[in-house]
Amino acid sequence: MSEHSAFIFSKDYETYHFHEDHPFNQKRVALTKELLEAENRLVPEQIIAPRHATDEELALIHDRQYIQAIKKASRGELTAEEGLEFGIGTEDTPMFENMHESSSLLVGGTLTAVDAVLKNSFTHALNLGGGLHHGFKRKASGFCIYNDGAVAIKYIREKYDLKVLYVDTDAHHGDGVQWAFYDDPNVCTLSIHETGRYLFPGTGNVNERGLKKGFGYSFNVPIDAFTEDESFLHVYESAFKEICHYFKPDVIITQNGADAHAYDPLTHLCATMEIYEKIPTLAHQLAHTYCDGKWIALGGGGYDIWRVVPRAWSQIWGVMTSGKAFDGDLPKRWITKWGKLAPVSLPTTWGDDKRIYSPIPRKQEITEKNSNTLNKALHYIRNQNKFSNV
Repeated sequence: MSEHSAFIFSKDYETYHFHEDHPFNQKRVALTKELLEAENRLVPEQIIAPRHATDEELALIHDRQYIQAIKKASRGELTAEEGLEFGIGTEDTPMFENMHESSSLLVGGTLTAVDAVLKNSFTHALNLGGGLHHGFKRKASGFCIYNDGAVAIKYIREKYDLKVLYVDTDAHHGDGVQWAFYDDPNVCTLSIHETGRYLFPGTGNVNERGLKKGFGYSFNVPIDAFTEDESFLHVYESAFKEICHYFKPDVIITQNGADAHAYDPLTHLCATMEIYEKIPTLAHQLAHTYCDGKWIALGGGGYDIWRVVPRAWSQIWGVMTSGKAFDGDLPKRWITKWGKLAPVSLPTTWGDDKRIYSPIPRKQEITEKNSNTLNKALHYIRNQNKFSNV
């Protein structure tokens, strides 16, 4: 099966760069692109250059005073004291030259992906430079300056008047997107993330269900530290299927953080590449079931940029274009080129050996706990008698 999919990319994505020692490194986008090219699965005709988001588009979500502050910081004109009011100049989100231009390009890339699918007849679109889900109306947070996913959803609501399902499988809670649409019944958010007891941003509890008319359209499944593949996928597949059946979206946006992997240095989950094969496979299936295929996928977190992120993100494109995940050996020319630069030994296969981490002694307890959390998260829609087996 071959589908008409768009890959949004610019080498300028790497200008979104805090400093050399910062964990958020957009080199991972270029690594992924080159891996796909080495696999002969990405050609120039599929690549679309992103545009910059306009101030008016950014203001769909962000306060104009905040946008002006980011512009001042870009020019080195914002003081440290002024920056703290807006969450910039912190350890997580330091100021850097041209930060407005770099950030607005990531947002524009996601808007380019939206228009590719909703205006230009592409079935799917992938913007790996996006997925910055922690940005707020007037505050940067968690490596995120502008919230491209939230801007894109508001853009879809205003320009296309479609119901949007946003599904976030980053290990960190998709807080900025959730709160932006917490009272909107036409936007449904699902976040599956490591519990906030141990991990930033500390939100995303099961009882965060929405407000006013938006009550019942916010879903969170906080999973326990050291969760492994089987439990993660049980939660993901059950929640995604039931929520799709309940909400019946017109378009699906997925945020594909790759930081639930056991190698990730910032989180405490124990997934392998198995989840990154199956996450896009189900999104693809459900997009065709409910949305005539309309699926926009974004990047997100992922801090092992050598061993994990390129493989995980390549699987999204593999599924988008063929319906199948990659398997077997990685291209030798990609390993040869990047292996000389990587500080770790690169994997040689698309999949992982399950022995990459030590056995978890609490596996059964964690699995049962996650299952109970899932049941609590879905209790509302099950009680609405709107769910039948999918």
